[in-house]
Parts: sequence; C-alpha cells; structure tokens
Amino acid sequence: MTTDSPMTDEAVREAGVEVKPVAGHIGAEISGVDLASHLDDTVVAAIRAAVLRWKVVFFRGQRLDHTGHVTFARRFGEPVVLPRRGKASPPGFPEIETTADRLELGGRFGMEHDEWLRRRRHTLLRGWHCDHGARVDPPAATILRAETVPPYGGDTTWSNLAAAYAGLSAPLREFADGLRAEHRLGVGYQPRPGDDAYVRHLLDRQVATLHPLVRVHPETGERVLYVNGYYVEQIAGLSRPESGAILDLLLEQAVRPEYTVRFRWEPGSVAFWDNRATMHLAPGDTAHLDHPRIMHRVMLAGDVPVGVDGRASEPITGTAPGRW
Repeated sequence: MTTDSPMTDEAVREAGVEVKPVAGHIGAEISGVDLASHLDDTVVAAIRAAVLRWKVVFFRGQRLDHTGHVTFARRFGEPVVLPRRGKASPPGFPEIETTADRLELGGRFGMEHDEWLRRRRHTLLRGWHCDHGARVDPPAATILRAETVPPYGGDTTWSNLAAAYAGLSAPLREFADGLRAEHRLGVGYQPRPGDDAYVRHLLDRQVATLHPLVRVHPETGERVLYVNGYYVEQIAGLSRPESGAILDLLLEQAVRPEYTVRFRWEPGSVAFWDNRATMHLAPGDTAHLDHPRIMHRVMLAGDVPVGVDGRASEPITGTAPGRW
C-alpha cells in the first residue's frame, strides 16, 4: 500500500468522507462511501490517509461481492495470490481467501476445532498476530469482508504497535531499537503428545525470517514495535530466559487496552488495516455457537521491513520477497 502525500482533515471532509475515530489510539469508522461504486482518486486518498493514521478503519452496510472486493483492493496495492487455499475460498478469485477455511484445518490433522484453537492459543498472548508475519515481506494491509456472522460473538481486536512503542520508556525504546527477533511459522502452536500431523506439516513448509524488533514504517516514518504472539520465537543474541522475559514484557505492552480497538461485525462490514503497524486477535468465542461465520480477505503485497539502523529483514528459510 502506497500513498503520495498525507491528506489534511479538511481535505478528507471535502472528499465527502466522514472519518469517526472509535478509540483513543486506533480505529475509525468511515461513512459516506459505497465501496462497490467507482471511487474517485480523492476518496481513495482519503481512505488511505485514514488507514495510515488510525491503523484500522471500518465500513458498515457495504454490498461488495468478490469482484468488487478485488477491485476495491487494487486501488490501494497489488493483491497477494496465495498458492494454496481451502475448499471454502471462491474459485475464479485467487486473490480472495475465505477464512471459513480455518474451520477445516483442525480436522485435516485429526483435531476438533476447539482443540485446534486451544493449541494455537495456549497462552493469553499467543493468538495475537500480524498476517503472514514469518515472511520476509509480510502483507502491507488486509481487507476483510463479512458475509455471514453470528448474532453475537465473533468480534476482532486490533492493537496499534506504533502507539505501543511510543508508550515505552525512553531507555527501553533505545534498547529495543537495536534488537532483532526470529519470526517462525508455527512457534505459537502447542504440539499434541506423541505424533502430531500438524507439526509434521509445519516442518515440511517451514518459513522463518529475522526481523527488526522495531521497524520504521515505510510511509509514516513511525517506529513500530514489531512483535506478535504467534510468530516471534526468540530475540537474536539473547538467552532463552532473557528473550522470553523481554518478549512477554513487550507483548503485554502491545496489548494494553488503551492501544486496542474491538469491532463488532455485521453482514456487509469491511475492515481495512495496516498489517505493518498492527497485530490482531481473531475471535475465540464462536466455536461452541451453532452459527456460521464466513469472512473473505484480500491481502496487499508488502515490502521488506527495515529497522532503525537501516538494516532490512533477512530471510532464514522458506521465504523470498514477492514469492508466495
């Protein structure tokens, strides 16, 4: 996702777009826009500016179909085409992944969905993640559309990692600026005793990258606390106990309530977030409900993160820029 220049609040209003913040540090609802229609450049610029400022923006009552979803996403960047998708994802639209596919994953590896979810979230912080954070070039942004949602439950929560970094004490910011951490696919998963088919699956498809612990946002210039609970394994150069203690401290900082926003989905809702400056927590309160939750996402191609010292992330295994 790229932008030419930031827009002022007045310019946003003149574009006919209303941006209403919903929390102190993150999140805004945008009204006055029909995402299924042709959007002129001023409206696209206003939405882009809101995403950069508020990190995640929400639209309600939209009538997007798959074609409209992809068309809208292309106004902000190049959609990612995943090499593998589940059976629920729509044929003919390789840019779209249907998150109902996640309901199938546990069964593929011999687990009920509730056990699958429990093993992915065996600590309070493990469920927090950015999309495809183990890649050397994680997506720049994600656009998620709700088709069918339960009448209650199923909320998603996001955290502003730039605000979390700014909220650290100056000595801790300076310390974190010089660190790098290994992000690896599946380290947030707690294996089953004995043979575990999912662990074998992960080992066959391993992806890992050494990312800066603090990245510089390529558009806003903000410093971002680049942590998440699901992918980060260890801080390079530190012992396991040291790394674990510091990561826990930083993750707890990142998910402090004042840096988060929680969104209640409705059919036709759309969330558009900056995957470079946020992490999010998918809902864990719907597995026992007899209601479907069908969501569709498009991710926009991202760049390789760069740290405060100007050094870029380094691939370790299974990842290369632009190759999915």
